[in-house]
Amino acid sequence: MDHSTWLIGTLIYLAAAVIAVPLARLLGLGSIIGYLVAGIAIGPWGLKLVTDPEHILQFAEFGVVLMLFLVGLELEPHRLWSLRKPIFGWGSVQLFGSAVLLFGAAVAAGVAWPLALVAALGLAMSSTAIGLGVLAERNLMATSSGQSVLSVALLQDVAAIPVLALVPLLATAGVHASGGGWLGAAKALAVVAGIVLGGRRLLRPALRWIAGSKTPEIFTAASLLLVVATAALMQTVGLSMALGAFLAGVLLAESEYRRELETDIEPFKGLLLGLFFIAVGMAIDFAVVLQRPLVIAGVVLGFLLVKAAVLWAMARLMPLPVPERPVFIILLAQGGEFGFVVFQSAAGAGVIAPADASLLVASVAISMLLTPLLLVVADRWWIPRLARGKRSAMAELSEPQSAPVIVAGFGRYGQVVSRMLYANGITPTVLDHDAEQIEAVRKFGWRVFYGDATRLDLLRTAGAASARVLVLAIDDVEQSLKVAALVREHFPELTIVARARNVQHYLRLRELDVTMVERETLDSSLMSARSVLGVLGWEPHHARTMAMRFRRHTVQQLEEMLPHLGDEARVIALAKQGRQQLEELFEQERRAARHAHHQGWSDKPPSEP
Repeated sequence: MDHSTWLIGTLIYLAAAVIAVPLARLLGLGSIIGYLVAGIAIGPWGLKLVTDPEHILQFAEFGVVLMLFLVGLELEPHRLWSLRKPIFGWGSVQLFGSAVLLFGAAVAAGVAWPLALVAALGLAMSSTAIGLGVLAERNLMATSSGQSVLSVALLQDVAAIPVLALVPLLATAGVHASGGGWLGAAKALAVVAGIVLGGRRLLRPALRWIAGSKTPEIFTAASLLLVVATAALMQTVGLSMALGAFLAGVLLAESEYRRELETDIEPFKGLLLGLFFIAVGMAIDFAVVLQRPLVIAGVVLGFLLVKAAVLWAMARLMPLPVPERPVFIILLAQGGEFGFVVFQSAAGAGVIAPADASLLVASVAISMLLTPLLLVVADRWWIPRLARGKRSAMAELSEPQSAPVIVAGFGRYGQVVSRMLYANGITPTVLDHDAEQIEAVRKFGWRVFYGDATRLDLLRTAGAASARVLVLAIDDVEQSLKVAALVREHFPELTIVARARNVQHYLRLRELDVTMVERETLDSSLMSARSVLGVLGWEPHHARTMAMRFRRHTVQQLEEMLPHLGDEARVIALAKQGRQQLEELFEQERRAARHAHHQGWSDKPPSEP
């Protein structure tokens, strides 16, 4: 590729992503569908701006490698070890259960058994890129469904080794490949062992030495070199590059350079992963789709339903929370990028015909394209119905209450407030709309009513007309504001004591004339700051004074911003002015403390341990 061709290609990919992704996000479809549509638009069946998607797909797969490295950085070895049962247990159930059912269905439909077996193994795989990408985009990695998707994805990467080794053995000319299979397995184990041992003994000292050069760009280069070298080692012995990168990430998850590695690699991961999705969109062969549309539709619908049935049974047995099951099922029911490799390898070995391989590749690509759309449908119709069904199993508050305090929201914040009230002999009326949360806390003896505090009739039943205080501790910002507005309009005498998740939430509550608002992290952060000052030698009373003055100044600054929320320039000016005033105030305090020290009023100045 000459210089001009490379430059034009880069221009095309970046322009397609910049146009398509914001539009997709604006329509509520997510960034992944934007990348896929961009690939279709510029590919051979769109504007024909790019005619060689396979070449780009091979390069863009490195985005998946970087993503797995970053996932590994979030999993310390002991956490990975704790996931061994879900990885090899439920992961095996998903992969082999789906493969067996797909194989049986294909044979029953009259498909030759070698083609049926290859198709079953390839279609049983799921897209690691889309699955983990959606989890990251929705911040679901730490949830039960997120950990389950990760476990299954890791098992599939491990299973890639025997599946790829099996494909040549299915060919009539591949009977003599068994010896190479054993040798390949031995090489694979040796490389994995080398990565694990080398990672523990060599990686951290090497990174420490490189970091000692005080050259940030070289550390970034070293980070990329680490991932590329690990991926290359794995590829040479036929293993998944992504699995090797994941292992390297896990080995460095407890190192002091974990956050720096994340910061350096994250931008490359995002761009290359986006390029991967664009390449998948370009790789859809619409000629095959147009030739056999009913067959492809049947294959896509068939394997999605079979895998969804397996995953539905798994979700019930695991068990996963009901509202999380749709995401778990949709993310793992799709086909995956590994299917491309299996089908191409099988076609090259003569196990299946090239036309059949093209049909299967098109089916996988279409399932990947459908996944973000299915998630949108689930968000709008399936998950709300499950939530309503879960709610209907628990009776709402129906008997009128007369407690002086109502607590709306019994999460981490509402529980602390309620415990304080109970300890002082006050029994509040506690409301929460999460049935699972209520069932969990009732086991510990808490008296919590099920109900949605955004409903006026339920507030009346809870006693809002006669209560003195409403503690607004709801997690969701919009619901919190809706309750505040409802109470202000219909129960003006009811005092609201509100929890704000952040500054924006605080200001919007103040706009509703809620005067008693506490930011949930402000006081805990200030307590930590006091501890830091104490460790550095500040006297306890002085550290406490500084923290309280900082708190008063922060609240006062927000109150000064309140009348100017529509004027961004004025708000920024006030913020800068507030920082300057705070620095001047603390400088005066330090001078006063040093003067007191010189006069003999204090053993040591606060700034000198």
